[in-house]
Amino acid sequence: MPAGTLGEGDLADIDARLAGTDTLLRTEYPGDDGSRQPIHTLYVPADRFRLDLPAAFGRTAAEVVSAFGGTAALARAVGLGALAEELAPLVDAKLEREPIEDLRLDFEDGYGSRPDAEEDADAVLAAERVSAAVAAGVAPPFVGIRFKCFEEPTRRRGIRTLDLFLTTLVANGPLPDGLVLTLPKVTTVEQVEAMVELCELFEQRLGLAVGRLRFEVQMETPQLIVAADGSVPVATLLHRADGRVSALHYGTYDYSASLQIAAAHQSMEHPAADFAKQVMQVAVAETGVRLSDGSTNVIPVGDPVHVEEAWKLHARLVRRSLERGYYQGWDLHAAQLPTRYLATYAFYREGFATAAKRLDNYLHGSDATIMDEPATARALARFVVRGLECGALTAEEVRSATGSEPVELVRLAHPKLVITEDAS
Repeated sequence: MPAGTLGEGDLADIDARLAGTDTLLRTEYPGDDGSRQPIHTLYVPADRFRLDLPAAFGRTAAEVVSAFGGTAALARAVGLGALAEELAPLVDAKLEREPIEDLRLDFEDGYGSRPDAEEDADAVLAAERVSAAVAAGVAPPFVGIRFKCFEEPTRRRGIRTLDLFLTTLVANGPLPDGLVLTLPKVTTVEQVEAMVELCELFEQRLGLAVGRLRFEVQMETPQLIVAADGSVPVATLLHRADGRVSALHYGTYDYSASLQIAAAHQSMEHPAADFAKQVMQVAVAETGVRLSDGSTNVIPVGDPVHVEEAWKLHARLVRRSLERGYYQGWDLHAAQLPTRYLATYAFYREGFATAAKRLDNYLHGSDATIMDEPATARALARFVVRGLECGALTAEEVRSATGSEPVELVRLAHPKLVITEDAS
């Protein structure tokens, strides 16, 4: 080999200088873990949950669409006419097979303030019903609770509800694989650190594996964007949580109200909302923490003209979030499910042909006119994998168009996951 100028000692010095950076990137920015992310979270008051609730919501959604003239008619009404006929059977199947991807039993705003004895009983009953739903195979892939926030007036009540829920779940068997805990109205990093401490206590006392409990943070206060000292707590909290924060959820209405935005203008697409969500997006980059957009409270019920306008609004907002890299959002009513799936499925199906062609070329050299870099190929693979996971695309379509098995695309989308698998 030709002689160079630098020796092993020089390179070792550089390695030593950058050892801290190497550790930081490895531990604090591990990338996405490759697990499924739901495309929405549906919130219901905790005491409303029954084993048949997901199926009942699916039936309600199908009935309102049928009354409108069918899923294809709804697709055309919300501006998806070109894809209406191919979207309709996919969405109809989704509403029957898996109408809710992520269900949150709400003990916070949607539940309200009730006597302690009543909330105690509902917390135990919610856990028993979740356990029963999981055992019966009728629970959504992801399910959990949102308890009251850690501000002083509600802190102990929220912790007690969480305690009763988790203790009852463990008493009824293993925790659900898709268990999700949601901490709302977070204002400071210290509240997240307190939640981490609680998770550690629950694991120790309930005999759970270390790290088993993770939680979502709801970003509903401006103090998480800019703190009193000028720092950006939404970024800091991720690195003070010992890897336990799984997602950041934007809270449309609490955040807007905190900024004194008039009620008529509170929206997921207000410039103030976009600014907050862009800060969140930068904060979570490469950390493995997911993002969720908020909700619209314009519900498609009542007057037919209002229903159609509400569907148009919801479909447009879902699409807007997807285009901005927010692949999950909140839904508040069964009638929002059809447009959630129509808008999401259209997003993936519209982009599929181009993504598949480029993936086929990257993996098999099928088109010399395209030269994608590895980072772009990973993004293309992630796009297709997300479409597969939610039901917008079929495995056979992906095989035919990309010349690859879905598992190959998962490995391309999440190369660090492959390293972990190989190492084990």
